[in-house]
Amino acid sequence: MKKHVLIGIVGLFLSLPAILPAAATLDLMPLPERVTLAEGQFRLDAAFTTVVTGPAEPRLYSAATRMLRRLSGRTGLFMTQDVITASTRVEQPSLTITCQRPGKVALGEDESYSLTISPQKIELHCVTDLGGLRGLETLLQLLQADAQGFYFPALTIQDKPRFPWRGLMIDVCRHWLPLEVIKRNLDGMAAVKMNVLHLHLSEDQGFRIESKLYPELTRLGSDGFFFTQTQMKEIIDYADERGIRVIPEFDMPGHTTAWFVSHPELASAPGPYTIERRWGVFDPTMDPTKESTYKLLERFLGEMASLFPDPYLHIGGDENNGKQWNASPAIQAWMKRNGIKDNHSLQAYFNSRLLKILSRHGKKMVGWDEILHPQMPKTIVIQSWRGPQFLVKSARQGYQGILSNGYYIDLIQPASFHYLNDPVPADSALTPDEAARILGGEATSWAELVTPETVDSRIWPRTAVIAERLWSPASVRDVDDMYRRMEILSPRMEELGLTHIKNYEMMLRRLTNQQETSALRTFTDVVEPLKLYARHSQGVTYLQHSPYTRVVDAARPESMTARAFASHVAAFLATPSSPEGDTVMNQLAVWQENHARLLQIMERAPAIREIESLSQDLADLAALGLQAAEAIQEGRKLGSDWAFSKQIVVDRAKKSRGQVELMVVAPIARLIQAAE
Repeated sequence: MKKHVLIGIVGLFLSLPAILPAAATLDLMPLPERVTLAEGQFRLDAAFTTVVTGPAEPRLYSAATRMLRRLSGRTGLFMTQDVITASTRVEQPSLTITCQRPGKVALGEDESYSLTISPQKIELHCVTDLGGLRGLETLLQLLQADAQGFYFPALTIQDKPRFPWRGLMIDVCRHWLPLEVIKRNLDGMAAVKMNVLHLHLSEDQGFRIESKLYPELTRLGSDGFFFTQTQMKEIIDYADERGIRVIPEFDMPGHTTAWFVSHPELASAPGPYTIERRWGVFDPTMDPTKESTYKLLERFLGEMASLFPDPYLHIGGDENNGKQWNASPAIQAWMKRNGIKDNHSLQAYFNSRLLKILSRHGKKMVGWDEILHPQMPKTIVIQSWRGPQFLVKSARQGYQGILSNGYYIDLIQPASFHYLNDPVPADSALTPDEAARILGGEATSWAELVTPETVDSRIWPRTAVIAERLWSPASVRDVDDMYRRMEILSPRMEELGLTHIKNYEMMLRRLTNQQETSALRTFTDVVEPLKLYARHSQGVTYLQHSPYTRVVDAARPESMTARAFASHVAAFLATPSSPEGDTVMNQLAVWQENHARLLQIMERAPAIREIESLSQDLADLAALGLQAAEAIQEGRKLGSDWAFSKQIVVDRAKKSRGQVELMVVAPIARLIQAAE
C-alpha cells in the first residue's frame, strides 16, 4: 500500500521535519507550490526515453533533448535516445510530456505544470510548453543516487509561479560582458525558473548595441566592445528557447555620456565628450528642450523596437542630478516659457515625449522610480530601487511595478537578506487588486566591480534564492533550509558552464604566483568583500581599466565556511560536552597555524601582501578562541580580566584590510565572552 502525504503549503512541511523527513530533504530550488510524496523510486538506466504529446513550440522539444543530455552527463549513462522532435515515437516511454497548447514568451503566460513520478513512469503535464520547461528543471533537480544507482523519488508536484515577472538585470556597459557570459547566465536563469533578462545597454562608460542608423554610437562610444544586431538576435532566440523574455534598457536622460561622444548635440552642455572611465553619478544629461533630441530618439528607438520583440522597453530615468539643466540659460528660459517649475517636471515632460515615441512603435515603458509622476499614464511599469514602500505606494496609485531594492546582488549582501525581502511585504495591507499590480522583481547585477571572470560569482548562487522568493509561496521562508538547498544547487549549476566556483581556484593560483593555494584559500574562505559601496571609499580609485583580480575580487560574497563555523560555535556553547567542541577547536587550530604558511607564499606573491596583517589577526584571534574553547570544554572560567585584555585583538580583527573583512570575528568573540 502506498503512503501519501499531502503538503498544501511547502513552508509547513519544512517546519515539520520529524513528521515529513522525505519532504524535508528534497533538494529543490525554487520550492514547488504543492508536493505529495509517495513510496518508491523510478530507477534510471540507459533505456530512459522521452516523448512530447500535444501541440507545443519547438522550444519544448529542444528542452527535452537538453534534459536528456544533462541526465546523461550527470549519470554517465549511455542513453540511446538522441534528439527529441515532434515525430518522435516511443512505445512505453519513461517520461511523457503532455502539452495543451503552444505558449508565448510574454508577461502573464501560463507557466504551471504538474509532475507525477511513480516507480513505473514519469508524467509531466503543462498548459503551455513554458510550463513544460519549468517542470523539466524540477525533474532534473529531483535526481538522486544510492548504492543501486540513480533514481527519481515517487511523488506528485503541482506548481505555478507566485509572480509573473522574475528577472535578472545584467549591466554590460560599465564592464563589457560578451555573448558567452550572457548565454551561460541565461541557462542559469532557466534552471531556477526566471523568465526576464533585462540588459542595461547604454551608460556613461559605454554604448553596447549596434545601431545601423547611427553606427557612430558604438564606433566612438564602445571601445569596440558591443553586441552586433546579429548577436543580439542570437541572445533573444537563445532566451526564447528557455522561456525567457529579453528587455533592453537605454538609460535616459542621465547616464548618457557614451551617447554624447558621437552626438554632443544631444547633451545639455557643449562638448566634446569622452567615454567615462570612473564610477558614479555624472553631470552629462540629454537636452529635453530640443526637438532634434526627439527626432534622433524616434529613429533610434524605432530601430531598437524592431530588434527586440518584447512589448516592454526600459528607458532608465534614474540619477539625473540636473546640474547641466540648472546651468543652461537656454533650458531655464525654455522651462519658464512652458510653465515647467522644476527638474522633476522637466524629466516628466521628457518621459512623456519618450512614451509617445514608444507607443508609436508598439512598446510599453519601463523605468526606475524617478519616472513616476502624476502626469504619467497607468500603462508604465515602475522598477523600484528605492524600496518596497515606494512600490506599494505606486501600486495604490494604480501603477504596475517590479521590485529591485533588496535584490542588488552587487552590494555583496548575504543570501538570507535577499531571501527575506518580499515584493509584497506581509504588512503592506494592499487590496488584492493593488497587490496584483506588483508583477514581481529583478535581481540587479551592476558591473562597476565585475569582469567576465568574476561576474558569475556575484550572480550565483544568491540569485537562485531571489528566484525562489519570486516563484514559491510567500510562506516559504525557512532560511536554514534555503542555505542547505542553495549549497546543493550551486555546484550542479556548473554543468551549465557557469564559472562561479571554478574561477575561484584559478584566481587564487594567479594571486599566489602559481604556488600552492591552500593557505590563501583557508584565509579567503573566511573573508568577504566590503559591502554596499564601501569599496569606493577606501582610498582606492577604481577606474574602468583597474585590476579586478585581487583577493577582494576572488573572495565570495558570502562565506559559507564562516556561517558553518558560527553554527558550530552556537551548538558548542549550548552543549559544551558535545562533539561540536572538537569541530570548533580543530577549525581554530587550522586558522592559528595558517598565517605562517601564508607568509611563505607571500615571499613570491606580492599581490597578496595587502592582507598580511589581517591574516595575522586571524591567527591571533584563533589562538584566543582556542584558549576559550578549551576552557569552556573543561568547565573552567578565565575571568573578566582575561577577556578584557583580549578585546584589543578582537577590535583589531574587525578592521578591514585589502577591502575584505573577516567573517569569523563575531563567533570567536562569543567564545571569549563565554569563557569569562
